[in-house]
Amino acid sequence: MTDLARYRNIGIFAHVDAGKTTTTERILKLTGKIHKTGEVHDGEATTDFMEQEAERGITIQSAATSCEWNDYRMNIIDTPGHVDFTIEVYRSLKVLDGGVGVFCGSGGVEPQSETNWRYANESEVARVIFVNKLDRLGADFYRVVKQVEDVLGANPLVMVLPIGIEDDFKGLVDLLSRKAYIWDDSGLPENFEVVEPPADMADAIEEWREKLIETVVEQDDDLMETYLEGEEPSIDDLKRCIRKGTIALDFFPTYCGSAFKNKGIQLVLDAVVDFLPDPTEVKPQPETDEEGHETGEFAIVDPDKPLRALAFKIMDDRFGALTFIRIYSGKLNKGDTILNTFTGKTERIGRIVEMHADERIELDGAQAGDIVAVIGMKNVQTGHTLCDPKNPATLEPMVFPDPVISIAVAPKDKGAAEKLGIAIGKMVQEDPSFRVETDEDSGETILKGMGELHLDIKIDILKRTHGVEVEVGKPQVAYRETITQRIEDSYTHKKQTGGSGQYAKIDYIVEPGEAGSGYEFESSVTGGNVPREFWPAVEKGFKLSMEKGVLAGYPCLDFKVTLTDGAYHPVDSSAVAYELAARAAYRQTMPKAGAQLMEPIMKVDVFTPDDHVGDVIGDLNRRRGMIQGQEAGTTGVRIKAECPLSEMFGYIGDLRTMTSGRGQFSMEFLHYKPCPKNVADVVIKETLEREASA
Repeated sequence: MTDLARYRNIGIFAHVDAGKTTTTERILKLTGKIHKTGEVHDGEATTDFMEQEAERGITIQSAATSCEWNDYRMNIIDTPGHVDFTIEVYRSLKVLDGGVGVFCGSGGVEPQSETNWRYANESEVARVIFVNKLDRLGADFYRVVKQVEDVLGANPLVMVLPIGIEDDFKGLVDLLSRKAYIWDDSGLPENFEVVEPPADMADAIEEWREKLIETVVEQDDDLMETYLEGEEPSIDDLKRCIRKGTIALDFFPTYCGSAFKNKGIQLVLDAVVDFLPDPTEVKPQPETDEEGHETGEFAIVDPDKPLRALAFKIMDDRFGALTFIRIYSGKLNKGDTILNTFTGKTERIGRIVEMHADERIELDGAQAGDIVAVIGMKNVQTGHTLCDPKNPATLEPMVFPDPVISIAVAPKDKGAAEKLGIAIGKMVQEDPSFRVETDEDSGETILKGMGELHLDIKIDILKRTHGVEVEVGKPQVAYRETITQRIEDSYTHKKQTGGSGQYAKIDYIVEPGEAGSGYEFESSVTGGNVPREFWPAVEKGFKLSMEKGVLAGYPCLDFKVTLTDGAYHPVDSSAVAYELAARAAYRQTMPKAGAQLMEPIMKVDVFTPDDHVGDVIGDLNRRRGMIQGQEAGTTGVRIKAECPLSEMFGYIGDLRTMTSGRGQFSMEFLHYKPCPKNVADVVIKETLEREASA
């Protein structure tokens, strides 16, 4: 029987290039899980096992691995930093109990760190902070701590101070014990000495230690009283309070070091064990009904309770489909029959494996608190709940954002067509933010994703992993339509074909809704002119119609329909008649209601060296960008802007040209906004021409 108090389920997340994967490698080396450290820049990192990851030096999909530190078992998930793959971070945070937020010592709090931090706040995940790359030019631990406070609005609890900086970075001082950890130049993590700290740091150590204690004793009134009376708390008492405050998200223990140079990782591992929660200390997952509303029941982390598990990732490899699951309560054994509450079907558990990146270790069973993979499940998708068939329950599902960019692909030959269908089916299962649909008019396959890089990598996976050669069209923006005016209107649907006919009359108001409100329907009919049982048919007719707008066929957003009156015939009226009336009413009224094209606006964050700021801002303005602000850093300037997605295609190439290869940027979807008339006219004309030629 495993002791759950000795489990830690953690994720490592950060901005691109802050050093997440390198930190994971060092943890695996230190815990004896691997014997040779693989470097990201050599394409040899353990958790970056996809060809595309090794080549580009980025993490694309989250990888799970397990290791042990001081008799504590850690399940670690290394997540991607690139904004196009935030879905991987989101779903990993959903099933983790704690996290390590890695920040670059010179880059500080970068845009993707903000997004990931926001996700972690929403998932209420306790975190420790690791400020990495202190050996780099421009590194400044204290500046990053200040940014965590200002940019993230978080409360960093500084636990260590660096000794030296940049090339002179030698080690750190642990504020609790007042001991210095000094590493030698061998680059081996175990080669360090614990000595007295440098004399010239004495004042800084006392100042920061006092801040640390003052923050921590607030967790315990008795301890606070004794401290105010002049008695210093013991280290054990302080650690107990730090653990309590970390789990309550009151503060985040903050460490520093250099993962690449193997300095400072041990203290982070100790912090994970000492301060991050075990599975039983985390708020239990709420159970929901079929509509997604909470029932008031919770999946208590206990091996003796009925089985509750969440499938959070599907991965296809040479041995078949792997379903990653987090077990919240109960036990799971080989041969068990489990119920998938989403499909209502049962499945038998074949093989259970513990993952180490792309290697696997066979297990006979697993229990509450474990993160494992099951081989060969047929109908399970991301976000599905697996449970005991005798005690069914559904866990809170995952919500995924809609894609904002699409491209058309076509197989190069007949033989590739069938392979394309199978390959895309597998890819859609693996990645919920990747959608596919077939254009009924042209027969083209449309791939939809979160950004250019996202789709670029999907095409690459099609070619290499699945051996399907495809021709790729130009990227298309996911425009939307909406209305700007309130219109009162009426429609009568009458059809007589001998025998009983069809009759439905509806009076209704169509009006613009609040931004982000989607589609709303209400009925104010009184007196039974439209019987209550036909209202859902009217609602459904409008709802099905909104998939195709009246300007250029893009889905329609944010409008409200109010059914005010109507008429019915005792024989000829039916639900079908009212649904058809609503569909025809949509086509009749929407063109009168000031239909308007909406375009996706992206939140863009550009980093540029000082001498190119003017060029970058000028270029963003030409792309119809609105500059929101700029911040000067030690190595350059960060420019925040809001830009239409349609103007951002190929931006990375232009940015590199402007900044002599030194510029970087990231962008994520922000909201939809009305498209200027001159741009809308061109988009509508091109869309209609494209459909006519297809």
